Amino acid sequence: MALLEVQNLSVDITRSDTVIHLFRGVSLSIDRGELVDVVGPSGVGKSTLLRCIARMQPVVSRTMFFDGRSSERVDPTTWRCMVALVPQRPQMVAGTVRNNLNLPWTLKARAGENLPDDARLRDLLDQVGLSDVELDRDAQQLSVGQMARVSLLRTVVTTPKILLLDEVDASLDQGSASKVGDLLAHIASTGVACLRVRHGVSDGRAKFQFIVRDGTITRKAI
Repeated sequence: MALLEVQNLSVDITRSDTVIHLFRGVSLSIDRGELVDVVGPSGVGKSTLLRCIARMQPVVSRTMFFDGRSSERVDPTTWRCMVALVPQRPQMVAGTVRNNLNLPWTLKARAGENLPDDARLRDLLDQVGLSDVELDRDAQQLSVGQMARVSLLRTVVTTPKILLLDEVDASLDQGSASKVGDLLAHIASTGVACLRVRHGVSDGRAKFQFIVRDGTITRKAI
């Protein structure tokens, strides 16, 4: 049984007052420990696909299962704790890097849970090439690439079962992108499923690709 199954996904969007049938009856699945790339030309719906899986996008129809359990039996907040989306454009709240990494624990869904300690946060920052970024630094003063990595770690530290990653390495130099890729490969090795939108050539870490084109999704081995 796959960890995530999406069946018969259909999505309509409106552009310039015109309704576009973005997806029509597409299906996919991803299992524990799989790191999978979502690729395709710009504008074909890669980001929309992730938002649909995260239950953050209106759809025409869809059937989804998490570990055999229908999404209809899971409230959206609980679903998003298990199936977490890291958006393409990172957003920092006012405060320190620590405040931003601890942001999920200010939400009702994690009320009463213990915050990750500073040692854990420090280790994660170091892993993605942010060893020079102090936990007490003003997050608004970070570069775009630094914000992207803090945004990623803010989700990683919540330990979801499925990570949906929308071009999280797009603003990074090659060295930083490689460190992020290493972290994601390690996370996948612990049993987490990672589905990431990427452009450019494969970095050799994904098990296979989902190619999005003309309203279809095709699975391709790498």
